Amino acid sequence: QVQLVESGGGLVQVGGSLRLSCTTSRRTSGIYVMAWFRQAPGKEREFVARINWNSASTYYTDSVKGRFTISRDYAKNTAYLQMNNLKPEDTAVYYCAASKSRYSGNSPGQYDYWGQGTQVTVSS
Repeated sequence: QVQLVESGGGLVQVGGSLRLSCTTSRRTSGIYVMAWFRQAPGKEREFVARINWNSASTYYTDSVKGRFTISRDYAKNTAYLQMNNLKPEDTAVYYCAASKSRYSGNSPGQYDYWGQGTQVTVSS
């Protein structure tokens, strides 16, 4: 069983930046993809970004392209989400997820492990 622990959320003003971290409880052998999702009140959980753990290839939803960057530190078993130029519509609980399948994409159902979530609030 893999546990994911997120940190780095908080309150920030429009245009500000935050960096989220997601650390796995053990070595990531068997983990192929890590991703970030978010869920705003009253809305479904939506895909934000994903990274292939081995190749570091990345993919983003259109609304965050050019503002968010997903990365990983292989030695620290940690994935990051750098969020710049934050907007009020980015306000949500952000969840880290990990998949044992190299084919996992943008659907929450494709991921095997989840973190507890961290709140990001962007104030105007």
